[in-house]
Amino acid sequence: MNIAIITGASSGIGKEFALQLDAGLYTIDEFWLIARRKDRLEELACDLDHMAKTFPLDLTQEADMEHLRDLLRKERPAVRMLINCSGYGIMGQFSEIDSREQSGMIDLNCRALTEITHACLPYMKKNSRIIQLASSAAFLPQPGFAVYAASKSYVLSFSRALSEELRSRKIYVTAVCPGPVQTEFFDRAEKYAATLAIKKYTMVTPQSVVRAALTASARKCPLSTYSPLIKAFRLLAKVIPHTLILKAMRLVK
Repeated sequence: MNIAIITGASSGIGKEFALQLDAGLYTIDEFWLIARRKDRLEELACDLDHMAKTFPLDLTQEADMEHLRDLLRKERPAVRMLINCSGYGIMGQFSEIDSREQSGMIDLNCRALTEITHACLPYMKKNSRIIQLASSAAFLPQPGFAVYAASKSYVLSFSRALSEELRSRKIYVTAVCPGPVQTEFFDRAEKYAATLAIKKYTMVTPQSVVRAALTASARKCPLSTYSPLIKAFRLLAKVIPHTLILKAMRLVK
């Protein structure tokens, strides 16, 4: 049985991956949709033409992660696509944000992503795909978004290294690095502080980000960035010393 596993599938980019794959992917027998909100997963499953199983799991909990490992051992599916979208960010000064919320970002954005990738790899074969949701925040340090940016730098670095390790097995990894996207992300992210107004004027739709990511994955590209602005930002972060960029960021606040 060929399956696609999508984490963070209850909303935003994860949900959009499910919708677009459902409309255009015919080699998958079943979707495994993972998120904490059971009602939203079930609603999404009803909207899909493919068969879909819903797993209301909290991937930061070891018991839930072990439940997923047990399912994989029992079902032994062919995981043709793994799409890791679970994650969150919180803006604000590091010293002013609750430490449990900050460690939770690391736990979900980094550890859970790493563990589920490791759990799925034994069930992946030639021409399978892994898509990891990073962020343009991964390109350089982000004062006022320190832990989130650091966690996404981990995702980007991990994905690029994994892409090289798995190349001989013909399993292809794509890190997706969008800028601001019109999702529920900012409902939680702005609990302590608001994002720069300029970022809100550069927001793009999840449909566009997912379409570009799937195209990059199909082309075996290790990185997907959407919009000329974010591509320019990535180039800027590569060629200009970060100390100068950080100084400029202080001036626009």
